Amino acid sequence: MSPLISLVASAVALMMAMGIGRFALTPQLPHLLSEGQIDLTGAGLIAAANYLGYLVGAVDSIFARSHHHVRARLYGGLWLCVLLTLASYWAHGFWPHLLLRFGTGVASAWALVMITSLSQPLALAAGRPRLGALVFAGPGLGILLTGLLALGANRLGKDSATLWLVYAGVALLMLLAILPFLPKPIASVAHTASTENNGSIVHLCWLYVLFGLGYIIPATFLSQMASVQFNGAWQADLFWPCFGLAAAIGVGVASLRRKDPNTTRRWLMTTLWLQAAGVFACLLGNGWGLALGVLLCGGPFLACMQLVMARLREVAPHGYQRGTGLLTASFAIGQLSGPLLASVSSHLSGGLQPALVIAGACLLMAGGVLVSRPPAVPARAPAHAAPAPGKTALPGSIR
Repeated sequence: MSPLISLVASAVALMMAMGIGRFALTPQLPHLLSEGQIDLTGAGLIAAANYLGYLVGAVDSIFARSHHHVRARLYGGLWLCVLLTLASYWAHGFWPHLLLRFGTGVASAWALVMITSLSQPLALAAGRPRLGALVFAGPGLGILLTGLLALGANRLGKDSATLWLVYAGVALLMLLAILPFLPKPIASVAHTASTENNGSIVHLCWLYVLFGLGYIIPATFLSQMASVQFNGAWQADLFWPCFGLAAAIGVGVASLRRKDPNTTRRWLMTTLWLQAAGVFACLLGNGWGLALGVLLCGGPFLACMQLVMARLREVAPHGYQRGTGLLTASFAIGQLSGPLLASVSSHLSGGLQPALVIAGACLLMAGGVLVSRPPAVPARAPAHAAPAPGKTALPGSIR
């Protein structure tokens, strides 16, 4: 099977698992709030449950060492995204939505880590690293899709339950279309954890915590902020699909950069600071501020994820699956903190302004720690790190 087909299937898998399975909550929040199912504090807690599940799934993915474990998490995560989205059709109220969002968090983390750890080595082996980078456009296109579906449903006057059903049907069609073409685990040389630049991995984990906390508040509550600003008019429904479109375009732009560690570091620093500016723009409290938030937060969002994963390949080329799991878990910790911060902010101040200030500051800090950080030198595998006869290892796995 052509590597190009597998890479396209990987992008569609992330489009479904992340755009629908994970981020469908964002355009649904205005519905759930207007229908009286939850309040703004409850919305923050439901979002936090989603990111707690994402943390659990990411940590679990670190221990997927065999082909069987990887396959089970990959296909289990994709199918659960479809089934739990369908189950949301019958959910009503705080607790059912909280439990279902927790489940989709676990499932989407499984899908993200496994697709990333399988598709990126495949792209490099095929000599198509830019196509590997474009796999990360999948979540942005998924956000665009969910946003357009929400816009259409809202124009037709449909409620949140109907929209969950639409999302589940589209997710099922996407999954059935790509199942035969998803990348398979391949044999590669095993390496030990001692060959990796562990200090740089820890540094990336801290950066990813700050990034996760900083971007997640506008990403979670953007549709709700727009709905309040435009009094529920249809123009508010344009902000979320535009966020996804900007994110997909940002991945394409970042994939054109020169491939060297110092360039990756500078691009990563720039994307973090642009997102900080976008978060602060949301504090303007008008439509122009939200539009700037969409452009400056959305455009660098997935590009930043792509750049972090590229930097991981530079500092830990032989422990890619383990490193991806560690980074995804760190990202989830930041994301979990964001909605909890939003709930506290809403409870104490009646709005999200204090949470947005802290989120922007975290993004500034994440970019600032890269200023004096020298480019990491990739670790090289020792000559004796070959597998035992008859044994193989997954791409990037650590025995």
